[in-house]
Amino acid sequence: MLDARFVRDNIDLIKESLKKRGYDTDLAYFQSCEKERLQFLKEAEDLRNKRNIVSEEIGRLKKQKADTQSLIEQMRIVGDKIKSIEEELIRVENDTTNFLLNLPNIPHHTVPVGKDEAENIELRRWGEIREFDFTPLNHWDIGEILDIIDFNRGSKITGSRFTVMKGLGAKLERALMNFMLDLNTSKGYKEIFPPLMVNSESMTGTGQLPKFDAELFKIVDPEYYLIPTAEVPVTNLHKNEILRDEQLPIYYTAFTPCFRREAGSYGKDVRGLIRQHQCNKVELVKFVMPEDSYDELEKLTADAEDILQKLELPYRTITLCTGDMGFASAKTYDIEVWLPAQQRYREISSCSNFEDFQARRANIRVKKEGKKGTEFIHTLNGSGLAIGRTLVAILENYQQKDGTVIIPEVLQPYMNADIIK
Repeated sequence: MLDARFVRDNIDLIKESLKKRGYDTDLAYFQSCEKERLQFLKEAEDLRNKRNIVSEEIGRLKKQKADTQSLIEQMRIVGDKIKSIEEELIRVENDTTNFLLNLPNIPHHTVPVGKDEAENIELRRWGEIREFDFTPLNHWDIGEILDIIDFNRGSKITGSRFTVMKGLGAKLERALMNFMLDLNTSKGYKEIFPPLMVNSESMTGTGQLPKFDAELFKIVDPEYYLIPTAEVPVTNLHKNEILRDEQLPIYYTAFTPCFRREAGSYGKDVRGLIRQHQCNKVELVKFVMPEDSYDELEKLTADAEDILQKLELPYRTITLCTGDMGFASAKTYDIEVWLPAQQRYREISSCSNFEDFQARRANIRVKKEGKKGTEFIHTLNGSGLAIGRTLVAILENYQQKDGTVIIPEVLQPYMNADIIK
């Protein structure tokens, strides 16, 4: 969430930021709320000053044994007015907060300006794209032929966009989870296994609410949400906390199932594992000092890329433009893995710096030694990696002409096998 005072003092900057991001939000409502808030504050202050002056007068008159009943009655009326104004002040402050909760983050000055994904900028590529001497199959055909993925039974059990992993398919999913967690923890990330359900305050803290309510799976009684990513519970580990500067940076990694409605995606990736209501993911989350956050973003992205390099999967890394960035992000790198059957790169990780956007919502601060007060930390997160999409990339890139799939070398100790057949 953006700071109300910053928005108030930088209206033109906010308007330009919204324009770059493709938002048509009218700031006139915010300005109206601010004007009303300042008016209430002035009225309340004037009445309190009046009450203080008259209270002193009442005290003086009582010492003189004079009649103070009229003044006391006047102060009762003033007190009622102050209470009424304070209630209105709470209302207008809530209106301002609700408005700010729907305002996206400000893009970093290095983010390219653009309308949509067509204007993202490619930074680098890694790996050689394999030349096949046969027509490569889609992962769903490979999965069904090898009897390791069952889409029909997933739909029968629950509904569309649910899948059953079987045999070596299930084992490959588990191997990827363990490989990613082992690699991440070897780099200093602490492993977390958080709750898969969170409250609305936690969803609000990371920016999922109120903006993306339609994307979330909600439990009515009690009111909890199934997590769309481990970013939500892991970021909220330090909600309403003041950290010491020597504690930072803090690195976490977490494996969780993730649940998303995929509202508005119908007709896209109808077949296969790319867009499911339930998927598995390993997440990377960082809590860092504000001055370090962009160096940490580069390191975070490199850590996610390293997983693909060790799996020997070709990929490219792009910088998202202003019109394609996530709501809470100030800057995002997407890592896209090559899928031979589609002859295109597909997103497998998104690494973002939120600056203090999430920390302000979740009230996560840091106290610097020798300095007065506190400041909001910066939070970052990235997929390290989306397991289902990594499995897709392995099946398609490592498929053989005889229908088998070679298991990447780094996964063979986890699988106790070198081939799926």
